[in-house]
Amino acid sequence: MAWLVCDARVLASLEVAADRTARRRGLLKRKALEGALLIEPCRWIHTIGMQFPIDAAYLDAEGIVIKTLHMSRHRIGIPVWRSRSVIEAEAGAFARWGLRVGDQVEVRDDQTPGDN
Repeated sequence: MAWLVCDARVLASLEVAADRTARRRGLLKRKALEGALLIEPCRWIHTIGMQFPIDAAYLDAEGIVIKTLHMSRHRIGIPVWRSRSVIEAEAGAFARWGLRVGDQVEVRDDQTPGDN
């Protein structure tokens, strides 16, 4: 299990879509998402065929949030050329987590979210 961490605070459990098949599948055919999904590498996303709206955060190479947006179902996003990865979560998650542009996030692959 991986964890999404910001300022030494665990925001959510995290799935990582690092291979082509996982990136292509993304959140399609899911009715909900516990935690978040990290798609890497990624510069643009869409919600065509998705069952629920999402929050999306585009990250640069250092894990700094360079853009956030809310995407309704069946939409196509605009590429963010500086983006290296995208975090997707159910709509409203970023507001609950306090995630915003300028935050630096990291992925922790350990079993316990507070351990280093």
